[in-house]
Amino acid sequence: MNVIQTNSLTKTYDGKGGISDVTLSIGEGIVYGFLGPNGSGKSTFVRTLLGLLQPTSGEGFILGEPIGTTKSREQVGYLPELFRYPDWLTGKQLLDSHAELCKIPVRQRNKRIEEVIELVGMTGKERGRISGFSKGMSQRIGLACAILNDPKVIFLDEPTSALDPIGRKDVRNLMGYLRDQGKTVFLNSHLLHEVESLCDQVSIIHEGEMIVQGPWRELMMTEAQVEVVTAGSIGAPFPSFVTSYHTVKAEEGRMRWLIQLESESDIPKILHYLSSQKIDVFEVKPIIPHLEDVFMHWVNQKKESAYVDNR
Repeated sequence: MNVIQTNSLTKTYDGKGGISDVTLSIGEGIVYGFLGPNGSGKSTFVRTLLGLLQPTSGEGFILGEPIGTTKSREQVGYLPELFRYPDWLTGKQLLDSHAELCKIPVRQRNKRIEEVIELVGMTGKERGRISGFSKGMSQRIGLACAILNDPKVIFLDEPTSALDPIGRKDVRNLMGYLRDQGKTVFLNSHLLHEVESLCDQVSIIHEGEMIVQGPWRELMMTEAQVEVVTAGSIGAPFPSFVTSYHTVKAEEGRMRWLIQLESESDIPKILHYLSSQKIDVFEVKPIIPHLEDVFMHWVNQKKESAYVDNR
């Protein structure tokens, strides 16, 4: 079953901005990264899914229920990017009020509140007033509210933006925990290095349009890079499956090469070639692309395509 499904979902403002024609399917038990620069339409898309904005066209479903309905929101948790809570309340009082809104039985409330306070790293601080919370603590209490009703789907919009390195690690651990519990975490973020280790699949959007989606490690260009350390220089020209190469550095009689290949399957070929040339090889290291590399590749490709179309 798809936890989140959209078909050509569009939300524009007088025909401009927002998001356009987004179609995706998201299963259960994954962290799904919805990635794009600031202003690319990420928050608009989430608010449309949650029924906070009326779609211009298209359709969407959460847990099989049409977006915008009460049933589609019953099993959902949400942490907006910009939020404010009544600052005269304590963290515990805020969670009590949310528990009442979520209709958590009275006998279960204290236990559940204690659980989420521990999960977000606020144990011992929940009785302080929100007015005295730092940005990081406010973010943590917001996360606690988002997961209080034990939702099946959690939407997090830039959840690490106000946190220090320890807090960001805590949030990554929490998202991993939720995923391991079978939850689906829909993560809006532009901090790619923060989510690279967590996201199973991603969508990349730019200026409101979906560029590409899928398992992010499979979205990189077909070419592969490999770093090779050899004894001395390589005299003969490289074979045709090497699309480019250059020396990175030379040290103690050894040469370090960065070699671009047509595909990952050519890595054994370059080793065979160097061996046939009687060149000693000390090290071979494939260059694994990061999520940021994947993101920039597709965004730049989109920009180049738009430039050509507008000429």
